[in-house]
Amino acid sequence: MAKPIMIQGTMSNVGKSILAGGLCRVLMQDGYKVAPFKSQNMALNSFITEEGLEMGRAQVMQAEAAGISPLAAMNPILLKPTNDTGSQVILNGRVKGVMAAAEYYRRKKEFIPYIMEAYSQLAKAFDVIVVEGAGSPAEINLKSGDIVNMGLAEMIDAPVLLVGDIDRGGVFAQIVGTIALLEEQERKRVKGIVINKFRGDKEILKPGLSMLEERIQIPVRGVIPYFHLDIDEEDSLTSRFEKKEKAGLIDLVVVRVPRISNFTDFAPLECMEEVSVRYVTDPKELKNPDAVLLPGSKNTIEDLLWLRQSGMEAKILQYVKKGGVVFGICGGYQMLGSQISDPEGIEKKGTVKGMDLLPMHTVFEKEKTRTQVQGTFLPMSGALKGLEGAFLEGYEIHMGRTVLEEGGHPLLMLAEPANADGTQAGNVYGCYIHGIFDSADVCGRFVSCLLTKKGYSPDSVHAVDRREYKEKQYDLLAEIIRKDLDMGAIYEMIEKGKDMSCHR
Repeated sequence: MAKPIMIQGTMSNVGKSILAGGLCRVLMQDGYKVAPFKSQNMALNSFITEEGLEMGRAQVMQAEAAGISPLAAMNPILLKPTNDTGSQVILNGRVKGVMAAAEYYRRKKEFIPYIMEAYSQLAKAFDVIVVEGAGSPAEINLKSGDIVNMGLAEMIDAPVLLVGDIDRGGVFAQIVGTIALLEEQERKRVKGIVINKFRGDKEILKPGLSMLEERIQIPVRGVIPYFHLDIDEEDSLTSRFEKKEKAGLIDLVVVRVPRISNFTDFAPLECMEEVSVRYVTDPKELKNPDAVLLPGSKNTIEDLLWLRQSGMEAKILQYVKKGGVVFGICGGYQMLGSQISDPEGIEKKGTVKGMDLLPMHTVFEKEKTRTQVQGTFLPMSGALKGLEGAFLEGYEIHMGRTVLEEGGHPLLMLAEPANADGTQAGNVYGCYIHGIFDSADVCGRFVSCLLTKKGYSPDSVHAVDRREYKEKQYDLLAEIIRKDLDMGAIYEMIEKGKDMSCHR
């Protein structure tokens, strides 16, 4: 059976996911069969496995770092917020239903057998399980029946590394306060502290670390520097949206709708030298880009109404009249049609007028489409005609069936089973395929088409294969972990578990 090590944080977004991914990579490099695990994830960024099951992208990233295929067992519960008080509950990769927060909290103990079954499945197949917590273990209003932090650590008998974020300030108060709010048996599980996102000279920090260790009687196992690597993030807390614009021959705008999901679809474009990618929420920020990208959404109808009410839709319509290029994915694709109907009340019962830029309409249905796909671009019109014949891979994850109307032309031909996907009309395009730009061929051709439209030569375009690029990023992450984390202590934690002494 596998031995666990668990990473918990003093709050959300302290870097638990990235550090867990880095630890997976180091252990894999050292010859261990390692898998990630997070019992309950809350995120709008999700992925479809080879079996057609849905899981959070954080554990997909960690599985990639571990050199293994993602499995739904790595994330048995995925919560996808539908509004401020409720979420769609994904259990073992399948939709369980939509629950209000109070209902889920009341029923969450019912899900413990599913969590333990998923963990057991992994524990039988791997040497080490790197477990990630959620939020903070010191959220005292949520501790009763906890299934993701110390409650889970108790169930799987895992030692814990506690991570604090120094970049936000107040890291010593974060750590001391968290430890103080733990029960005595919970404190005994914490075998080390990690200070994350440190900028500056570590020598200046040492006196504070010594005082911290003296106060809490738990050693600091590492100080991880603030670093810049392109690692997929899982939710809207990502700093990706706040990146400053870089100069690029091609200016791409992603409309950051309020319920944006799977924004990692555009990560391959962000790492191209020729391209700048801007995430915008204000119509004034749209300006005159080379293409507008409409992303996926967890609530397509509400986000379509936001586009309309904010004035963003009007700006996009003006942009298209002037010959601008628009590409929508999943929910963004659905918004581009003539209308969206929701007869069952999946999101918002009734029918809403679409942007009417593509001759198609969408009807929401109860069953969710979840599948990995391969295919090619069909004969193309407009600015992106150079994409014709390009091979693509990706996955579909959506509610709703889209029907082409008179004059509509499909965008893609998918294989196994063969069927068309997407719609094109002039310079407006859309489809359901997440990960469509991960292919270097698709990404490169897309940018080449925009360069040609702009009057530049596309000869110098260099698109990076997304898989190769990620592998290099994971290796760089592992270098940082080895350098700045006490791996000797980490291996002792894994070997001895809760029985490891905390004396330095």
